Amino acid sequence: MASPTLIPSRAELRASLARDGFVRISNAICHDDLEKFRGAATRATERARAGKWPYVRTVPKQFPPWPVSEVGSHGIWGLQHLLHPEMPDEDRRVFAESYFGETMINAVTALLECSQCDLILELYNMLVCPPRDFALRWHRDDIPPDVLPEAELERLQEPMLHAQWNLALYPDSSLVVVPGSHKRARTDMERNAHPYEDDMPGQKIVTMAAGDLVFYNNNILHRGVYDSKAERMTLHGTMGLAGADPARARNILQHGIGAWAAQCDFSDLPSDMASRAEGMQGRLIAMGTGQSVGFSQAD
Repeated sequence: MASPTLIPSRAELRASLARDGFVRISNAICHDDLEKFRGAATRATERARAGKWPYVRTVPKQFPPWPVSEVGSHGIWGLQHLLHPEMPDEDRRVFAESYFGETMINAVTALLECSQCDLILELYNMLVCPPRDFALRWHRDDIPPDVLPEAELERLQEPMLHAQWNLALYPDSSLVVVPGSHKRARTDMERNAHPYEDDMPGQKIVTMAAGDLVFYNNNILHRGVYDSKAERMTLHGTMGLAGADPARARNILQHGIGAWAAQCDFSDLPSDMASRAEGMQGRLIAMGTGQSVGFSQAD
C-alpha cells in the first residue's frame, strides 16, 4: 500500500467525511500493489462467474441474501467474503494484505479516532461489472426507506461506529451520492422520488481513478449504477469498533461472516499484520455467529 505520509491529515479526513459524507484518497496504492491486487481480483472473479465461488451478489438483487442458484442465469455484480478460508491461499493473502495493511489501518483509525486495538474485522467484498447494465435503487444501507423522518434523523445522529470504503482497481464511476444527506432526513422530493431516479437534486457521481480509495458514510443517500461494458473490480470493505450496538452487529452478521470467521488463519501474513488481524478476528468472534439476526433491508 502507499506510504502513510500520502494520506491526508487526520483532521482533513474527518472534516471531509463529516461535511460531505464521503472522502477520497487519491493514489492510495502504488503501481506494484495495484497489479498484485488486480491479479488476485481477476482470478477470484473468474471463479465466481464460472460458479466456483458460492459467495456472490447476483443480478438484480440488491440486498442479502443472494441466491447462488441464479449465478448462471442472471450473472453477478459482486463477490462476498474475500477473506474466507476457502479462498485459495495466494489470493486470500493478497486480499488480507490490502485489508490489514498500514494505509487502510491508518486511514480507518484516523476517521474513527481510535487505536488499532479498538477495531473489529468486518466485511471484505468486491464489486464487479454485471453481464448487463444494472442499477441499485436509492437507499441508506441500514435505514429502511419507510422510516418516518423523525426516526430517520435520530438514526443519522448516532455516532459513527465503523468505516466503509471502495478501493478501485480500475477506473470506477459507479457510486452516486447526495453529499450532506448523511446529516439530515430525506426531503419530501427524495422521499417520493422514483427509486431509480437518474437526476436526484444535488447528486454527485464519485469518480475514482485506479488506485483511489473512497470512504463514505453508509447511511448517506446513495446508489450504484453499473456499466456492463466497463471493467470494474472495486474492493469494498468495512471495519468496525468494538462494543458496537446490536444494529451494527446485524448489519455485518447478516452477510454470514460469523459462520466462518473463527476458521480464518492469518499466520502467513507478516508478523505485525498477522497480530493485528488476529486481534480484529477475535473481536468479531466475540460479536457472535449472527444466527437469526435478520436483515437490515428487503428487496
